[in-house]
Parts: sequence; structure tokens; C-alpha cells
Amino acid sequence: AAIFQIRPSADALYTSNIEPWSYFLTGETGTAPYPNYDPLLFWIEEAHKRGLELHVWLNPYRAHHTNGGTVNNMSMANRMSDIVVRLKNGMYWFDPANPKTQDHVSNVVKDIVKRYDIDAIHFDDYFYPYATYNKGADFPDYASWSAYLNSGGTLSRADWRRDNVNKFVERIYKEIHAEKNNVRFGISPFGIWKPGYPTGIVGSSQFDELYADAKLWLNKGWVDYFSPQLYWPIDSKGQGFEALLNWWQSENTMKRHLWPGLNTVEIKTYDRPTEIKNQIDISRKILKNDAGEIHWSIAGLTKNPGMLPALKNGPYSEKALVPKSPWIKTIPLQTPTLFINDNGSFAQTRWSTKNTSEVFQWVLFTQYDGVWQTEILPLDTLSKDVAKFKNGKKLNGVAIKAIDRLGNESDYMAKKIR
Repeated sequence: AAIFQIRPSADALYTSNIEPWSYFLTGETGTAPYPNYDPLLFWIEEAHKRGLELHVWLNPYRAHHTNGGTVNNMSMANRMSDIVVRLKNGMYWFDPANPKTQDHVSNVVKDIVKRYDIDAIHFDDYFYPYATYNKGADFPDYASWSAYLNSGGTLSRADWRRDNVNKFVERIYKEIHAEKNNVRFGISPFGIWKPGYPTGIVGSSQFDELYADAKLWLNKGWVDYFSPQLYWPIDSKGQGFEALLNWWQSENTMKRHLWPGLNTVEIKTYDRPTEIKNQIDISRKILKNDAGEIHWSIAGLTKNPGMLPALKNGPYSEKALVPKSPWIKTIPLQTPTLFINDNGSFAQTRWSTKNTSEVFQWVLFTQYDGVWQTEILPLDTLSKDVAKFKNGKKLNGVAIKAIDRLGNESDYMAKKIR
């Protein structure tokens, strides 16, 4: 999957009637690209052509980043100034406790899910901002906190903040699946829930600083995949990669996908390719048949000349299907029909199915001298000439099966080759 950042700061790298075009696309908030095009539509089409999922990444609460140009009249920091606060580092943040904030972000998410053929919505680790963003001062939500107390609220301020985020996460999860059941919801929270979990772990507490009870979301199953940002080396003393991944796995009581986030671009080690490869190996050992990982960021793969060959010739030497999400109920795929025409040196192979709209990929199986080989093919590939002889071995059989958007497989149809 490719995870594409489409909403850095209450803006849009896609066509939106709710929020302005992003500064990061055109250099000015609210200015459309010229000639006009839709980057998200392009990314979806190009990803799906290659058999890749396209996940869209949104920051739910950040209203303006200091590297995002000036705050102009089109910026949501101005247009919704009644629910936005300015932090001491110059950033603007939506008040997560304000119902208008929750409704606004909910509308943004539902709009994207409804109009675009995406595979997942992705939130990262920014809920309430890190303390350094406000130079150590408390988050300025006095107005909504006072309103809560005046309405008879009894929670502590910290619990009240967490409760607002918890309700929001649950709401987004349910609304996504109500709109399109096959679209998943993923979160990549900070890698440490609280210091001391597990024993020996030290560092920031997202529970206390970001008011993000990420453990609860995982325990409740309010996500389809969870990618704690385990951005430290394996031998890091207070943030051991293996210990943290084991702990998150022990909290995965609803058996959602748990795919760790790896700091591929700047992990502090002298040999990044070997470190990342070893982290993948540890992940596979712990996660077994549901192994996977997210690389932060694409630059870690494309700008380190040793990284791509280390992964492509190592753990990523073969293509793989997306692991199934059995808690999402779907209509089973029909078995495809296989047609073979033998022209001597090749078996001309075609296939089709009645419910092509439900298919995402195909798996073609070929058997040479009793040994099966597999090939994952994109949706628009509906035929292939299969060599009758390969490396001195004779083709005995061909089979095909269909794969849906959630990695579910149809039954296969097979034919012998004589």
C-alpha cells in the first residue's frame, strides 16, 4: 500500500468543497492547481493499476503548520477561528473537545470516503499537540472546559480530553464502515502508550501528553489496522523495538492488523538497511501470518542506495496479498472461469468472472513438473501466454483465483495441460 498525505493542515490535496486547496500543492492556501487536476484521483488510479492499495492520510486536528505559508482568508484557521487556537510555536490547532471540531472532521472524512475509491483512511500520532508545540504550557481549551464544567461534567480535565478523543476515534471508525464497508481505518500512534508499559520502557507518554489512549482503541477494535511508531533501534535501551511490539501485540485482543511503523528514513544507527531488515524479521517472528510494516517515509526507501536492494532481495523478494480482515463481512467472490488454448509452445490462458466489480487482483498458478508457482496480477490483466516448457520443466497445469479489496480469495478453477 501507498499512504498518501492529502490533508496536512485542514487543507486538501484533492477537490474539496469543505476545505481549501493545500499550500503544499500550489504555494498558496486556497489556490487551485493550474491546469486543474486532482492529485488524489491520479494517485488512486496509478496505485490500483499496480495492484497497490491507496490509503489517505489526514491530520485530524492541525489547522495550520508554520511551514505552510501565511494564514490567509481561505485558511480554516480564519474560517473556523471560533474553534481554533494558536499555539506558542505559531501553529494553529482545532480544539478536539469542541463538538464543532468533531463534526467538521467527521464531514471531511465522510466526504472523502464517499467520493473517492480509496482503500483506507489513516490518522497519525497528532491528537492533542506535543507539549513542545505550546512551549510547555497547557493546551488552551479554557472555553470548552468551562462549558463542560458548567454543564455538570465531573471528569478531570485530562480524562475529559481523552474521553473526547476516544469518542471521536470510535465515531470515525463506525462512520467509515457505514459509508463503505471495505474502506479500512488505520492509526499510527506514538510508539509508547505510557512509560513502564512494558517494564523498562521510558520516554514520552502519549496517554498523558497527547491525551491519546491508543491502547483503548486497540482493545475496543475501533481500528482495522494499528501501526505504533516504533522508531527506535532494536538495541535502544529504554525503547526496545521487540519489547514494545510484543506489548502492543499482547493488547491486540480484537485481533486487528498490527503493523509497526519503522523509521526507515532516519533511524539512529550506522547501518540503516540492516537495521530495518532485522526489524522486519522480528516483526514476522512476532506477528506470524499477519506480518506487515509501514515505512516512514518513502524517502527512506528511495534516497538510501542500500535500502531498496536490501529489502527487495531479502524480505520483500516475493509479492504478497494483503492479509484478510475477517471481522469485515463481505459477499464471497465467485470462482472465475478459465479458458486455455494450446498453440504448441504456449498455453494461451484467459479468465473471466461475473462479478468483476468486486475483484481487485488475480492469482495465476502454474505447475511445472509437479511444482506450483504463483503470480499476482492486476485487475485489468485477463490473459497470459504461459510457456509449455520453462527451465527444462514441462507445464502440467494452470489455475486462477480472484482476490477482493480485502484480500479475500475465491475458490480456484484449474485445468491440466497435456
